[in-house]
This record gives sequence, C-alpha cells and structure tokens, in this order.
Amino acid sequence: MTLFEDSHFKWRETYFVAFDQKRRPTVEQMRCALEAVDEHFLIDHVHGDADGRFESLTCRSPSDHAALDISYEDDSDIREQNAQIAIEIGSTISTTEDRKKIDLLGKLDARFDVLHFEEIEVESDEEESTDEILDPTALIAVLEQLVKLTGGIGVDPQSGTIV
Repeated sequence: MTLFEDSHFKWRETYFVAFDQKRRPTVEQMRCALEAVDEHFLIDHVHGDADGRFESLTCRSPSDHAALDISYEDDSDIREQNAQIAIEIGSTISTTEDRKKIDLLGKLDARFDVLHFEEIEVESDEEESTDEILDPTALIAVLEQLVKLTGGIGVDPQSGTIV
C-alpha cells in the first residue's frame, strides 16, 4: 500500500537520491538508518527482494505530520533519467562542490524515489490544508541519511537543487 491510497495523507513533493546500484542497502540497513534519524518513526510496508535488499517502505513521522514512501529504482532508464535531471538543473548550480555532484549524477544507475506526504484531517477542506503544521524536518533528515548510507546525491527536481 502506498500513501496515495490513504485518505489521511496528501502528496506534496518527490525527491530523489541517486547512487551506484552496488551501494544498494539491505532492508535491515534501511531500517537501522531510519531509526538512527528518529527512533519514533513508524516504519511499515517494508519490502525487500529475495536477497534481503531494500525495495520499498513507508516511514511516518507523527510529530512532523508527515510521511514518506521510499522506493528503490534501478531499471534501464534510471541512468538516462538522472542524466536528464543533471542537464535540467545544471545551469542553476553555482558551487564547485555541487557542480561535481551534477557531473556524477548522470553516471549513477540507481535511485530512491522519496515521496513526501502531509498528514491531513480527512474532513478538512484541502484549500484549508494546514501547511503550517507540516514540518519538513523528517524529510530533510531522511534525505541526508539516505545520501550518507548510499554515498549518493540528493536532488529536489521541482526546485532544481541538490540537497
């Protein structure tokens, strides 16, 4: 089940963490990495392949009124998609460090899709959604941890930034 199917959550944005598929973590490594960020995260819908390598999970942070669906992708188009993202955001990059990351991005062949959801009150009007209670702390901390775990590059494709 994804959070798209849960009426208590509304999708807000998608981030990517691109990395070399040789650095794909196991289910246990992912669980430990996320619990290291916040022991109060609620982690469920965890899936791995037959070898115990991570495929997907849902991470909820009730105190932040947020949740994340995280899935692993490594199909044949990922490298090409990463290269396209690098082209699209490359012109906005100003630091040498980020320029090196952009140059590497198109060579990476795997990624996590990190879908950020806001917890909402079902009976509330969507236009009155409580943006002020959606705290991005969990999202930022998880992205940093996934980058650290995989040696990868975090990307916000909507804003065209490296995270």
